[in-house]
Parts: sequence; structure tokens; C-alpha cells
Amino acid sequence: MKKLLWILLLLPALQLAAQPNRTYTIKDKKAIKAFEEALAIYDQFNYTQALDMMIKLTNEKPDFIEAQLMLAQLYDETGQTDKAIDPLKKAIQLDERFYPAAWMMLAECYFSQGTYDEAEKAISKFIPYPKQDMKQEKRAQLILSSCIFAKRALQYPVPFEPINLGPAVNTPFNEYYPCITADEKTLLFTRLMVDTVTPGRKQEDFFLTKKGEQGWQNAQPVVEINTTKNEGAPTLSADGQMLIFTACETADGSWGGTRQGKGSCDLFYSVRTASGWTPAENMGDNINSGTWESQPSFAANGRTLYFVRGKRTASGIKEQDIYYSYLREDGSWAVPMKVPGRINTVFEEESVMIHPDGHTLYFSSNGHSGMGGLDIFMSRLLPNGDWDAPVNLGYPINTHKDENSIQVTAKGDIALFASDRFGGQGGLDLYQFNMPERVRPSLVTYVEGVVSDKLSFKKLEAHLELIDLETGKTITESYSNKGTGDFLLCIPGGKDYALNVSKEGYLFHSENFSLKNFTGYEPYKLNIQLQKLRPGATIVLNNVFFETNKFDLLPTSMIELDRLVSLLQQDPDKKTEIGGHTDNVGSDEANLLLSDQRAASVVSYLVKKGVAADRLTAKGYGETMPVATNDTDAGRAKNRRTEFKVIQ
Repeated sequence: MKKLLWILLLLPALQLAAQPNRTYTIKDKKAIKAFEEALAIYDQFNYTQALDMMIKLTNEKPDFIEAQLMLAQLYDETGQTDKAIDPLKKAIQLDERFYPAAWMMLAECYFSQGTYDEAEKAISKFIPYPKQDMKQEKRAQLILSSCIFAKRALQYPVPFEPINLGPAVNTPFNEYYPCITADEKTLLFTRLMVDTVTPGRKQEDFFLTKKGEQGWQNAQPVVEINTTKNEGAPTLSADGQMLIFTACETADGSWGGTRQGKGSCDLFYSVRTASGWTPAENMGDNINSGTWESQPSFAANGRTLYFVRGKRTASGIKEQDIYYSYLREDGSWAVPMKVPGRINTVFEEESVMIHPDGHTLYFSSNGHSGMGGLDIFMSRLLPNGDWDAPVNLGYPINTHKDENSIQVTAKGDIALFASDRFGGQGGLDLYQFNMPERVRPSLVTYVEGVVSDKLSFKKLEAHLELIDLETGKTITESYSNKGTGDFLLCIPGGKDYALNVSKEGYLFHSENFSLKNFTGYEPYKLNIQLQKLRPGATIVLNNVFFETNKFDLLPTSMIELDRLVSLLQQDPDKKTEIGGHTDNVGSDEANLLLSDQRAASVVSYLVKKGVAADRLTAKGYGETMPVATNDTDAGRAKNRRTEFKVIQ
């Protein structure tokens, strides 16, 4: 039972009954006065005193229906929902038509305890009665469908064997909201600690740990971000270079330092440098509003942000939905929109996580058929841009209690979550478990490496783009770390991709990844050395393709060749050579001719795109300059190449 829903159902009726000249179900003026005094105490938020008064009143006047209903309300308000069942049953037995919504409240009570048969019976009694509004109608139908779902889920449990992450991560304090990088080597989470400055006060801080040969190392505080206020609900970019998190407004609207909020809770970001994290900055007006933004999830494409936006209505009910925004070409965030499709409901959605595959979303909700409270669901992106019907992860991953803040690794076989189950280090601990096959994301791998200057070996901040060769669309955009040159990009399976690495004043570097028949997870590791745009600099155009044994350019070549056009237009004085190379299959003469023709095809394309012909030379080298062995398919593939060289 959610107490805020009780208020929506019950308090208007009780407050109406307390108005002057209203009649009650009993005539005893002393009892009525005691009831109204308890209701006034309740309105002052003194729930404990009001509860004591109502217990005494119902013991003295057990046939006072309004008092029985208010007693149930107060039990729920004070976290004793199981005790609310008895007064509700008494109120219904006295007169089930006096307040029909008591059946729904009773159903909510049983449902919150996981007593699904009794919950189904109670809600079935309520459904025929007229409803206050559409939301109440939807809630009643949801409880009924959830009872049916839950009873079946109990009969068919999914595999679930959680493993505690151990004392290097978990402590007697609460650890929750984990986020992990795509390589599974960095874990960041929230810890609720006792404030060392103000006795009795607790605060949330971030802790980070790295995975070593023996497992997770001792987690350390993120000192550049943590303050004396609360920081929580973080998300890391797939490469671990950006942190986005939630901080909530204090009385003066600040969190210390220069952090200023736009509303109740806002999203902030920080970037990792060679020396640590940069000062956190507000994500701006387009992301943050005057309401409540929290629980972000930054997509592996480096351009899309999912988060939860919520508010409290006049009746006290929380309205929480999942929104998304994307980076525009000018670097600003677009105005957020609710995710389309069937994810958001009129109830609560939270704890969103977009998987690195880009089209599998995990989230928590009490608005879809489930076990009770918040359940964890999975939804997949449809070709039309909508999200499909959510799938419940099943029992015992979900129970009649609240489950949230799941994180699924890039590989998709492991999930992380927080639990206070027996046998942990104390309080909420972080655990991992094997994901059931039916709710796993699509296969994803990643490419990681370092970008540096080929001559000086200086680490470079370069622009990286992963491009779908079939559509020409950029799938992922990122930058290598300014201080270390490190980068990591996730690569979804099922397609062929081009990777382009560029920096002003340098020749770009390209790679090709064919993942159409991808079945594994082995990551790619690259050491990329960029060459300055000077005479003698040479690059292989790894994404220029021809028809087999022909010199006709394939359409997938245009992405890389158009990038070459752009490079040449930036420096119109450079003279260049396009070199064609083959493997040793066939005669020397045929290979030399084919390489000449292929180089000429590239030059012809560049000229058509506006590059002056006198800047370009086409030359075929045949099989005379191999870069790998011709004894293997892989070696011969490397020898069949097109090169771009700066002449002067």
C-alpha cells in the first residue's frame, strides 16, 4: 500500500465528514469530538499522537466506521501497513457500502504484503462500484492484473542467485545506485554515511572503485564532487569520463561552491581529467526545471540522456515519468520529452538505465503489472521510435517490496543492484546476479585505446565517431581524454561500422569493424597515432571499398571519401597521392592494373566533389608493397588497401 494513494482515497471523505452539521455513523458526541480532535492532530502531521488517540477511540467505539478507516490510514502513515488490515475489515463488516473504496484500500494492504489471493478477492469486490476518477479505475484494474501476474510468477521463478560485491565495496552503511563502465573496470555508487560534522545527520557521497586482479579494490570517496550536502543517483558515461548526478536544493538554493539549482532537484555534470574531476556544473535550463530531475542515465552514444522528472500534485501524489534529451549540433541539450510508447504510466516510473546497446531500457515502476511496490522492467526500442510493452524481470528479482536502481553490464550477462538481504555487510549492499536470458540486452562489445602524436608520442584529445556504414549515421560520438589520450566506445552488434578519429592539424585515422555476424564480446584494443598534416604523412583509408576484382567504388566508401574531401578543403595548398595496393592473388600485371584503376576511381570521386585535379595523383603499386603476410585471409585483406599520402 502506498500511503499517498490512501490520502487520495480516504482523507477527502473523512474531512468532509468532519464539517459542521455533518452526520456520522454513530451519535455519541464525545466520540465524535475525539475523532475530530485526532483528525486535527493528524493535519498538524503529528501522526503518532493521532494514532494513539484513534486506537483508544476504536477500542471504546468499535462500531465507529470513520474511526476504523482513519485508524487504518494512520497505521499506514506510521509504516505499519500490516496492522491496517484489521480496522479495514471491521469497517467493511459494519457497512461495506458506507465507503466502497475501503475494499480497494484493503486490496492495496494485502497486495503490499504479497498476499495475492486476498488482494484479488478484495479488489474484485471494489471493481463493480463507481470510481472517483480514471486514475482510481486504472489502479483497481492494475491491482487485479498484478495479482494474476504475481501468482503465476511465483509458480515459475527465474534463476536468481545474488552475490555480494564484498567488503571492498560494501560497509555497515547503505550502498546503492551503482553505475559501471563498459569495460567493467570502474564502479561508482552512492553511500549514505553519518555526518562527521553534525552528529545524528546523514549524508550521501560518491565512492569509486577499480577492479584489479583480485577483484574490486577498496572504494575511495570522490573528493572533487562530494560536499557536506547530498550527492546521489549518478550515471557514468560508458568510458567513465563523464559523471552526471543529482543534487537537491537546500534553503539557500545551493550545495556549496558554485553549484546553483534551478528547482527542487537538479542534474549536474563533471568531467574526468588527468588530475581528477572538474567542478560540477548545472546541466542548464533545458534539462533542469522548477520541478524535480533525478536518476539520470547517459547513453553510450554520448549524445542522449534519460532521466526521471517528477512533481507532487495538490493531493500529495507523486507524478514521475521518464524523459529523454539529446545533444544538438551546437552542443546544447534539446528540450526533454517523455519517452514515447508504453513505458510511462499515470503512476510512478523511476530508476531508468539505458543499456549500451542503445535500444534496451531498464526501469522501475508501480504502474505495470507486477509483484507489488516498484518492480524492475525491461523495454526494447521499436523501429518506429516507440518503446515496446515493458517486460517484468520476474520473481524473485522482483518481490512485493520495492526494487530499483538496476545496472546491467555492457556484456549483458550481469546485473548490479542494492539489497538489504540477510548476510551482507549491513544495511543496503551492492550485489550482482546473472541476468535471465529473456531480458538480456543485445550483444555489445567495445573498442578502447589511446590517441597520441606519432612523432612526439604526446597524448591527444581527439574526436571519435562510430558510423553505421549502411546508413551513414553517427552512432556514437566521444573524445579521447585530454590528459591521457584514453578512449572507449561501445559497438552494438549486428552491423558494420567505421571508426573515424580526427583532430585539427592532423590526418584522420580510420578503422573498420564488421559485426554483422558478431556472436562474442572480445573487445578491440587500438593504439592510434595521428600524423600531422605534413609531407610524407600517410594513412590507410580503411573504409574505402570496391566491388570484388573491380574498381567500382561501393556506396559505403562515400562516408570516408567525403571526410577526405573535407580534409583537403581545409588546406587547399596540399598536393597528395592516392595509392592503390593489392594482395598477390593473380598475375603481377593484373594486380598493377587493378591498383591503378582503383586509385583513379578515388581521384575521380574527389574531383567530382570539388577537389582540384592538379592536387591529386593516382598511382597503383599492385602487390609490391605488402604490409602483412599474403599467406592468410586476414593478411591479404590488409594488403588490399587504398592509401592517402601528403606529397607537399
